[in-house]
Amino acid sequence: MPSGPESGPDRQEDVAKDAILENVMKGRQLTDLMLRCTILDAEGNVKTISGQFKKTDLSVEHGINARDLRKIDSRVPNLVPIILVRKEAVVVNILHIRALVKADAVIIFDTFGSADSRLHSVFLYHLEHNLKTKGTSLPYEFRALESILLSVMSALEAEMVFIRNLVGGLLAELDDTIDHDRFKRLLHYSRRLASFQNRAKLVGEALEEVLTQDEDLAAMYLTDKKKGIRRELQDHDELEVLLESFAKQVEEIVNEVEIMQSNVQSTQEIVELVLDSNRNALLALDLKVSIATLGIGTGALVAGLFGMNLQSHLEDDPFAFYAMTGLSSGIAFLVAWAGFRRLAKIRKVGLSSNYGTRAPKPFLPLPLRGRNFEGWSY
Repeated sequence: MPSGPESGPDRQEDVAKDAILENVMKGRQLTDLMLRCTILDAEGNVKTISGQFKKTDLSVEHGINARDLRKIDSRVPNLVPIILVRKEAVVVNILHIRALVKADAVIIFDTFGSADSRLHSVFLYHLEHNLKTKGTSLPYEFRALESILLSVMSALEAEMVFIRNLVGGLLAELDDTIDHDRFKRLLHYSRRLASFQNRAKLVGEALEEVLTQDEDLAAMYLTDKKKGIRRELQDHDELEVLLESFAKQVEEIVNEVEIMQSNVQSTQEIVELVLDSNRNALLALDLKVSIATLGIGTGALVAGLFGMNLQSHLEDDPFAFYAMTGLSSGIAFLVAWAGFRRLAKIRKVGLSSNYGTRAPKPFLPLPLRGRNFEGWSY
């Protein structure tokens, strides 16, 4: 058996590969073939709450393919909202709603591994109440679809209000003080806002995709199809109005999110400009100190020359000290003044690349100023 420092990591890697291969070869367990769902009957009453059903039984009973159930299986990651129209049902997977709508039943698939949340309870209550309503011209499947889209809109609006309060409060704080913690929170909120904007756009695209397909719109009249009533491809005004109203609401949310995203981006740019300005001010201060040090050092050079133990015949002059002091101070002042003036010229920034080196315009007499190569210009 090989020994050495590399045998340990290699052995661990082989064990990990064997474990992964063993898990793959075991296949899916029986529980993976089950779905937990709540069923509402034709009268709007809850028939089954969180019941366990096999995928094969659901596929055969409701006339859909197994791959359609995969779209609404909460254990399978699916970030793109979908509205699939089938022969006897409509498959809906939008945000937290995973449902199968038929002409006389609605199947709500529960989220795997989570308890009954408040949002799901409110949706189920509204769905049950809407399905029991008899004084409306909407068929059963459209009332169910309306409840689903209302729940989706409520979730989007609630999240939008929450993010708007977070972003608005942070932008107000940044108007007063800019620090590292607030700038870090701004970046985090910007990513969260972009993620929410993407989800809202995907919901709008799912609705627009259905609205552009006349065949799907006509096929969503499940009650008429069950009664044997044939509909023309263009005869779907009732459903089109319903979907367009929700599509407009989603569009309004997307527009508001884009405005917030623009405000956040503008604030980020302004914060970066302020930080750059502060950084430039610190660099300018450092340069000023260096220039002042250079001037003082140049003046001290004169004093250093006279500090050497050499005879200059100025030791006995009563005015030599004052003269050398004035000379050293003058040299230091001139060097510092020249450095500060040069720094001021460098810090002048123009929008054009040839700022400060503008070529003078040639002088022309007044009668010739309006004349070009082809004659007089008017």
